[in-house]
Amino acid sequence: MEIDKAIGESDDKRLKTKYNNAIFVIKRALSLYSIEEVAFSFNGGKDSTVLLHLLRAGYFLHKKELSCSNGGGGLSSFPVRTIYFESPSAFTEINAFTYDAAQTYGIQLDIIRQDFKSGLEALLKANPIRAIFLGVRIGDPTAVGQEQFSPSSPGWPPFMRVNPILDWSYRDVWAFLLTCKVKYCSLYDQGYTSIGSIHDTVPNALLSVNDTSSKEKFKPAYLLSDGRLERAGRVKKNASIKNDVGCDSQKHEVLLASVITVGDEILSGTVEDQLGLSLCRKLTSVGWSVQQTSVLRNDIDSVSEEVDRQRSICDMVFIYGGVGPLHSDVTLAGVAKAFGVRLAPDEEFEEYLRHLISEHCTGDRNEMAQLPEGITELLHHEKLSVPLIKCRNVIVLAATNTEELEKEWECLTELTKLGGSTSLIDASRRLMTSLTDVEVAEPLSKLGLEFPDIYLGCYRKSRQGPIIICLKGKDNARIDSAVQALRKKFKEGSFVDMN
Repeated sequence: MEIDKAIGESDDKRLKTKYNNAIFVIKRALSLYSIEEVAFSFNGGKDSTVLLHLLRAGYFLHKKELSCSNGGGGLSSFPVRTIYFESPSAFTEINAFTYDAAQTYGIQLDIIRQDFKSGLEALLKANPIRAIFLGVRIGDPTAVGQEQFSPSSPGWPPFMRVNPILDWSYRDVWAFLLTCKVKYCSLYDQGYTSIGSIHDTVPNALLSVNDTSSKEKFKPAYLLSDGRLERAGRVKKNASIKNDVGCDSQKHEVLLASVITVGDEILSGTVEDQLGLSLCRKLTSVGWSVQQTSVLRNDIDSVSEEVDRQRSICDMVFIYGGVGPLHSDVTLAGVAKAFGVRLAPDEEFEEYLRHLISEHCTGDRNEMAQLPEGITELLHHEKLSVPLIKCRNVIVLAATNTEELEKEWECLTELTKLGGSTSLIDASRRLMTSLTDVEVAEPLSKLGLEFPDIYLGCYRKSRQGPIIICLKGKDNARIDSAVQALRKKFKEGSFVDMN
């Protein structure tokens, strides 16, 4: 089979790993479901074209293993039911390529002229289809939370989504197409890197060629050096997003922060969280007001909802935990969903990871290099082996202990304007008293009314221990006046200064 032969002769170890993993998923699906129970959703794009040839190879190898093939030659026909959603807003080149591919590879197309959901409902009602092969990659908007085998979402007709190329990057897609020397839609040679409808897709300006002629020319899609910018040719809708720190449009003088921790191990009490305490102290020390801290379970929707809520009311959100390649590491997916963007392979970030973990990075799973598309800024610092991740007004910290946090914080304060806030704590005093809660409650309430510009806080280190009263403000003289006013309400010696 020509596809399997081309990959076998390639020197690209990464591509071989991706190919073998995808073939495994395909053969697994063909073992679980009969040929009548599977379908392939083809749209003429590059990802779908890759999957077409993977399915051809996978079906051939599956039949060969069952001794239903003599193992020679290619496939004369492609028996997997193939569905094509034809749209009046599709490029004519996409339609032409789709019909040409069907004729070339013996594909029997089921052409559907309805929206995707309605078309699927009709298709599944008329046929015994239980699984559909999709050319979804982990960076696609619909891919958040999906695995190679994922049941359809609630509200959709029931079927199994099979995603053989879920962990492929932009570079992987083009490595496959070029290595196997298969045809793809001609638009990709005209500078289109991600194709939607005729209404929202233009050539990628990053591939524009300087030419003296009046007609603008573009390099082919496979020459795009940064796969993160794959969708730069999509016309973006206007979005209302809160300005980053450092902009002139601050609504308040004091900058507000929120701290989010992600980890089931913290909620279960298995691990004690020390980073939150340290981070709150650091933020307070540079003049930020920490509005809230929260601990979330390892769940994409929980992270997404909390990030979305906090980013809208705070100047900066700091989130840590749940960063990595494990199934429980959902932080970046949650951040992406909060901003309504997809996770996309970041080849620059992947190179950092590859250098860091060397031979342990086999290339078969690259979740750690998936970053929220279009909103991610990598903060480089010579003291950090891997850049910090900043998504608009959300900072993702990779620290797992206080020592690592100390290093990241030092670098972060050098790279950003974290210390640019007007401090709440230019002046502060701490008093200690053995008086009871009942004795100090009313006088403290009245003191707060007398000095509304002074923050008053009370706490005990133990239930039977003394009360510690904190006074914080902008002016030492005002703090001193508040302390004197409090002392006048009680006998001399009732309060001991702890500063």
